[in-house]
Amino acid sequence: MLSESEILGAKILIVDDQRMNVQLLEQILRNAGFYNITATTESKEVSALYESLDPDLVALDLNMPEMDGFDVMKVLKEKEGDSYLPIIVISNEESQEVRFKALESGAKDFLNKPYDRIEVCIRIRNIIEVRLLSNQSRDQNKILENKVKIRTKELYETQQDVIERLARAIEYRDSETGMHIIRMSHYSSCLATEIGLTMKECEVLLAAAPLHDIGKIGIPDSILLKQGKLTDEEWIIMKSHTTIGAELLSGSTSHFLRTAQEIALSHHEKWDGSGYPRQLAKKDIPLIGRICG
Repeated sequence: MLSESEILGAKILIVDDQRMNVQLLEQILRNAGFYNITATTESKEVSALYESLDPDLVALDLNMPEMDGFDVMKVLKEKEGDSYLPIIVISNEESQEVRFKALESGAKDFLNKPYDRIEVCIRIRNIIEVRLLSNQSRDQNKILENKVKIRTKELYETQQDVIERLARAIEYRDSETGMHIIRMSHYSSCLATEIGLTMKECEVLLAAAPLHDIGKIGIPDSILLKQGKLTDEEWIIMKSHTTIGAELLSGSTSHFLRTAQEIALSHHEKWDGSGYPRQLAKKDIPLIGRICG
């Protein structure tokens, strides 16, 4: 809701080459309680005044020498783009053709000469209310956008913290895996950059790659920490960390977790098809798996 003080304090710019008309309209508005009023009889000054004042309403005469009202609206429309243009045009011309042209040029309403005091106040007040509400909505959207950015940053930082803690959990069981996680993540990100992946894709890869060996959580210590060569049976169990990891990361709609799942499942595949767990070869191996393998 707008308060009365907000409406009466709105910034108004009057543009008319006839000083008497300017004074008359300004007096009507001041008598109605409006006080933040600027006026000019020079249409060429409007662009600079509009930029410096950022008015909530422009009362613009159509019939002026040098730059008429249509020329002024064209300039202001270029400045505002798709934003709400708070213009009410002043004219003693009542033809539909002129009115349609004014509306197409950006005008929101009309004031006819000679002025009717009640009509002037009602029409100007209506446009000011729409303008102020439009500004309020824009400001609220900016606040919401900023909150979303802050929250997104917090969520990303939390996500990274969880990843680091998961990587640390693996490191407690296998110190070699812990150091390998860090190296592999950064090498993969550098490689992804070199082959032309987007910055966003590289960021997701850098975040997801540390989870590639998360399946080792499901490998018994007797195998994971064994000194010496694994038996054939033990090697089969060790290789299952890829499918265990993929299972742990499955079922999410998150692009990040789906990427992590693909990495966990495919990072031990080999170009010649001798890798595991699916014995994929060449371009059948997902790109993300080839990068992280």
